[in-house]
Amino acid sequence: MEIRKIVTIVEEVFIDGEKKAERPIKKVAAVAVIKNPFSGVYKENLDELIEAGEALGRLLGEKAVAALGKERPVESYGKAGVVGEKGELEHLAAILHPKLGTPLRDAVGGGKAIIPSAKKIGGMGTPIDIPLHYKDAAFVRSHFDAMTVSVSDAPKSDEILVAIAVTDGGRPHPRVGGLKKEEAKGEDGLR
Repeated sequence: MEIRKIVTIVEEVFIDGEKKAERPIKKVAAVAVIKNPFSGVYKENLDELIEAGEALGRLLGEKAVAALGKERPVESYGKAGVVGEKGELEHLAAILHPKLGTPLRDAVGGGKAIIPSAKKIGGMGTPIDIPLHYKDAAFVRSHFDAMTVSVSDAPKSDEILVAIAVTDGGRPHPRVGGLKKEEAKGEDGLR
């Protein structure tokens, strides 16, 4: 895997909806821009990208957790990517789905819930919304969120932008009901 660059984006929310947050909510995205080895050609076997996904799960997970800081544990996570126009959505699927999850969960200290994902084809500067939800129970509504990221010079037509995001909390003022974080059992990844 050839990495051209890694970008880390840190966002802290102090006020939302004209009301100060009880505590700042921190969101971090770690983004890698890699060369697409299958750019412009169709290949049946995508094992090279599947293995890259495992390495990126570890690398980006560790970078995101480090940027989040040790003072608060990871509560939410998500993954996303943009493949340059000479690539295919399946190239991103190979990176994001078979093997990226386990090393990402290791980096964030566990996680029972599915890691939500998004993928699209686009050019340099294309924004992607990384979906987020509570890492131990998918139905915790307070943590249904997203983080939008873009890299001005990526992906080039023969590249793939891979991003993971983590947070240390849900939305600042959740009030739409549903399962609360404190009520989640964290057994089956759902509730």
